[in-house]
Amino acid sequence: MLIKEIMTKSVETVRPDAILAEAAGKMKQLNVGALPVYDGELLMGMLTDRDIVVRSTANGDDPKDAKVKDVMSTEVQSCYDDEELDAVAEQMKAKKVRRIPVITRENSLAGMVSLGDIADRGNSSLAEETLEKVSEPSEPER
Repeated sequence: MLIKEIMTKSVETVRPDAILAEAAGKMKQLNVGALPVYDGELLMGMLTDRDIVVRSTANGDDPKDAKVKDVMSTEVQSCYDDEELDAVAEQMKAKKVRRIPVITRENSLAGMVSLGDIADRGNSSLAEETLEKVSEPSEPER
């Protein structure tokens, strides 16, 4: 099964120059904890609620002034829309992520795939196995 068959296609994004308070409001309205940072052509990063709370607070940022690009995660795990579900699930396990932006081979944003998508439209036992691995504590950095 290909990722494009199970991914969520209508994905809300946030621009890199958006204000953090605006992005947080969008997350609240959509009831999501992460938004792809997309400039209209390229996936530039991911912004999570944790990025807003931990990174911006640690920086002493004012959420009414600080921009998404100042705290977003730039090393984003993504997959192609024509990849096999099993391969993407392995990537999620290895990188311990619950959702991954999906891009086309031309590098435009096509959607998002989450553990919920895998469970609902893909393979529930694969979703359980992936969640188990994703939820394992990471090795502490030294």
